[in-house]
Amino acid sequence: MSKSVRTATIKRNTTETQISLKLVVDGQGAYKVSTGIRFFDHMLELFARHGGFDLTLACTGDLDVDQHHTVEDVGIALGEAFGKALGDKKGIMRAGYFVMAMDETLAVAAVDLSGRVSYVVDDKVKVRLVGDFQSELLTDFFDGFARGAKANVHVKTMYGRSNHHKIEAIFKAFSRALRGACSRDERMREMLPSTKGLL
Repeated sequence: MSKSVRTATIKRNTTETQISLKLVVDGQGAYKVSTGIRFFDHMLELFARHGGFDLTLACTGDLDVDQHHTVEDVGIALGEAFGKALGDKKGIMRAGYFVMAMDETLAVAAVDLSGRVSYVVDDKVKVRLVGDFQSELLTDFFDGFARGAKANVHVKTMYGRSNHHKIEAIFKAFSRALRGACSRDERMREMLPSTKGLL
C-alpha cells in the first residue's frame, strides 16, 4: 500500500449550489470553510480538526430559498471526496466507531466504508434552530455523505441537555469514527477489507 497522501478535489455545480472542495485525508486538521451557515461551518471545522483531515470548502447556495440544498449537497460532495481519496480502499480499516463525551452530552458514531449506502440519525434535538442551523437538516447531511461515500453511517445522541452539544458531539464522534475507518492497517496493506473482492 502506498504511503502517498490521500487527497481529492471535488467541484459540484447545480442550479441550487456551487461547491468547491479539497480534502486531504492524511492531514493536520487544517480548515477553511464557508457555506453561508455559520453553525454548519463550525461543525465542519471541528470535523476537520478532530478527524485530522485538511478541508477547504466553499459553497454558495440558494439560502434565500432554504438551507436544505446547501447542507445536503455539502454532505454529498464531502462523501464523494472521501470515496475518491481512498481509491480502491486496499489496506484501510474500513470500519470505525467512537463514543464522544462533551460536557453533559454523550454521542456515538459508527462508520463502515462498505460500498453500500445506509444511514441512521438519532440526534434527540427538539428545537427548530440551533444557532442559525435548521436542525432537521442534520439527517440530510448524513444522508448526503452516505450516498457520496457509499458508506454506512450511524450517529446517535445517547443523552444530553444542550442542543448545541448534541449536534457538536455527533460531529466529533463521526469525524473520529471516520478517521478510524480511513486509517491504514499495515498488516493487511495489500488486502481489500472484504470477502466479496469488491467495495
